[in-house]
Amino acid sequence: MSTHLPLLSRRMLLGSLAGAAALASMPAMALGRLSDVRVIDRDRDTVLPLYQFRRELWVAGEPGGRYGIQLLNDSRERLLHVVSVDGVNVVTGETASFDQAGYVLEPQQRYDVNGWRKSRKEIAAFEFTRLSRSYAARTGRPDDVGVIGVAVFREREPFVLPRPPRPPFPPFDRSAPDMRSAPQLQDKSARGEPGTPLGTGHGDRERDRVGQTDFERRSDRPDEVIRIRYDSRENLIAMGIIPPERPHWRDRRPSAFPGSHRGYVPDPDR
Repeated sequence: MSTHLPLLSRRMLLGSLAGAAALASMPAMALGRLSDVRVIDRDRDTVLPLYQFRRELWVAGEPGGRYGIQLLNDSRERLLHVVSVDGVNVVTGETASFDQAGYVLEPQQRYDVNGWRKSRKEIAAFEFTRLSRSYAARTGRPDDVGVIGVAVFREREPFVLPRPPRPPFPPFDRSAPDMRSAPQLQDKSARGEPGTPLGTGHGDRERDRVGQTDFERRSDRPDEVIRIRYDSRENLIAMGIIPPERPHWRDRRPSAFPGSHRGYVPDPDR
């Protein structure tokens, strides 16, 4: 196990900031200039494919499935990642805003945010569930269910001695994300009506250890915001984001009498 742990930032007093609604108005990208973000299906250990639709990124979740938000600091400096799910800060449980605590990653460090932070040693797992059972809805905040946000901050240059070199972190396969564009025009008759939206529940407790550090932001505005929306596959098909599955056409012509043959009873296999 790697001894290099993600670090929680202490909150810096940076003045009045925009709230969670501002997160939706910022530019969104899954592969950012500073950090990359992926959504992981933890039950299958696979990366959920991204679908691009009307300048937004979507992933399809499966009700009851556990998922994680994989962060990679792809820069040459420490970065602070303030992460929200359904408009809720995943570390503090507050309604998400830019001035809150998050995860500090070293250059090229990767970390999977797999749940709601309960302590420095424990999380409650993220799991897809119906909106009414989501953590946000159960705490009286259902309006922003269905979106994952990561606000990335660069660090103000500290006047300290340089740190000793660290061993390299595990490699990060940059080819894994699958960016798929949804067709702009589809046969509406193939779509259904959207069902109950998905949210993120407060799942089982798991061990997940982190440390704590100070981090002074270079600016009170994030240097990058990454935003990914999610819902069930059935709902994404109904909304035209994922094309409906086409019937499978057979390569050969069907036979009216597939069991007919000339001759007599053949010998069994030896």
